Amino acid sequence: MADPATSRVQPDGATGVLVLADGTVIWGRGFGAIGSAVGEVCFNTAMTGYQEVMTDPSYAAQIVTFTFPHIGNVGANGEDIESHVEGAVGCVVREAVTPHSNFRAEQQFDEWMEKNGKIGLSGIDTRALTRRIRQSGAPNAVIAHAPDGKFDLPALIGRAQEWQGLEGMDLALRVTRDKDEKWGGGPWVLGTGYARAAWDNRPHVVAIDYGAKDNIFRNLVKAGARVTVVPAKTSLEAILALDPDGVFLSNGPGDPAATGEYAVPVIQALLERDIPLFGICLGHQMLALAAGAKTVKMHQGHRGANHPVQRVGESWGETRDLVEITSMNHGFAVDADSLPAGVEQTHVSLFDGSNCGIAISGKKAFGVQYHPEASPGPQDSFYLFEKFVRMLG
Repeated sequence: MADPATSRVQPDGATGVLVLADGTVIWGRGFGAIGSAVGEVCFNTAMTGYQEVMTDPSYAAQIVTFTFPHIGNVGANGEDIESHVEGAVGCVVREAVTPHSNFRAEQQFDEWMEKNGKIGLSGIDTRALTRRIRQSGAPNAVIAHAPDGKFDLPALIGRAQEWQGLEGMDLALRVTRDKDEKWGGGPWVLGTGYARAAWDNRPHVVAIDYGAKDNIFRNLVKAGARVTVVPAKTSLEAILALDPDGVFLSNGPGDPAATGEYAVPVIQALLERDIPLFGICLGHQMLALAAGAKTVKMHQGHRGANHPVQRVGESWGETRDLVEITSMNHGFAVDADSLPAGVEQTHVSLFDGSNCGIAISGKKAFGVQYHPEASPGPQDSFYLFEKFVRMLG
């Protein structure tokens, strides 16, 4: 007997659907924006921070399955947004979104989703969907919401099958800013919000925005830098004209090999000039590509706020083998076997042994695959921002 949740026969009351490229149809209750969107279905294991996840540009063209069953309980507010550009196109959750219960909430999560054009689907067996992703990989799919329950399934299936997927796709240009920005925000304080950044004689960091989360820039400020954020395709000459003490390479979505076509030559030129570099997530992958390594598409990716990462290599001294609990969001990884001579592996995932950090010998240049700015997630790795700023003199 077919599972009614995955049958093409629509159950009573179904106002939302997730249609996978292989023809699987998963019914549920729609919320948030009305319409349909195509993307890759992934899962995130974080118990908190769903608003930060949904506004992370690294989730562009992705549909997030939350494994924690109660999403929406703390509502939504204007302070927990990580960007004002494209993030996740939609999300899949187990329980219906209930009225919020948090003193910081400004509106219901489903209202926020609708206002921001993101489609939600509740009433889904998210454990079964997560197992499917783990076994078969992240599928292409269409998520749809229609209050009247009317769906054109053949058209939705065709759309999911026709979508090219994330491999070979440069999404950084879809989520980067269109002009330079003198970053003005500092750390968040309960009751007063975000502090203002100081622009004094601090070291100057030029941050290349491939799809950055705002909390990264706030952490650079907290560590003692002043920050100018520039678009992804900013030329070497324009970067040097800003007189940086160091250059930061941000996180972002899509296939790093595609973004690297224009990003890598700039990074290589910065390395030749011995300018200090620090990369996070996609920025880490850009640094690795610039150093001669390769990247690969992962089977299911790493997304959550509880990923253990171990320090490896001789450079750590007494803290070698120490484990950091980290926040992650990536579907591509640096191929550790492709690291050339002169590039040291500094961190590895304890889940699958994949590369999570590199340092380039003889250069003030390093990167990590995870998110030390925590948003959401643990704060074990803030030291990396301090390490980078200390390099700047």
